[in-house]
Amino acid sequence: MDWEAGQGHYPYQAAIDAYGDGGFRFAEMSHRGSLIALPTGMYAWDVSAAAEITLSTLARVIDQARDIDVLLVGTGPDIVPIPSEIRTALREQGVIVEAVSTGSAVRTYNVLFAEKRAIALAALAVEKAR
Repeated sequence: MDWEAGQGHYPYQAAIDAYGDGGFRFAEMSHRGSLIALPTGMYAWDVSAAAEITLSTLARVIDQARDIDVLLVGTGPDIVPIPSEIRTALREQGVIVEAVSTGSAVRTYNVLFAEKRAIALAALAVEKAR
């Protein structure tokens, strides 16, 4: 599966080159919509509002929790708290969850990714980069 084939999956974790205009750029590609970045690659994320962030919509992250130390959740233009059931489920698997604005999540993700840390990102797409 690959992004160009319309599958919504790029098989490598990559730095985020840009965000805004309703999507993200990475690995010389553009993606419209929200995004999950995991050690197994970049995935389209069918979530458009913080209220849609649930254990179910984070299933891919939970499945790979053993390979993740920190999950940054970009909750859009503003910080929105992550439900305690999500925090608890991930904490039980050793994953720290940080909810921040999408811009902050992308910037922090890029730093930790460059340091080769066990990082994951679940970020809501935003129209304006901040």
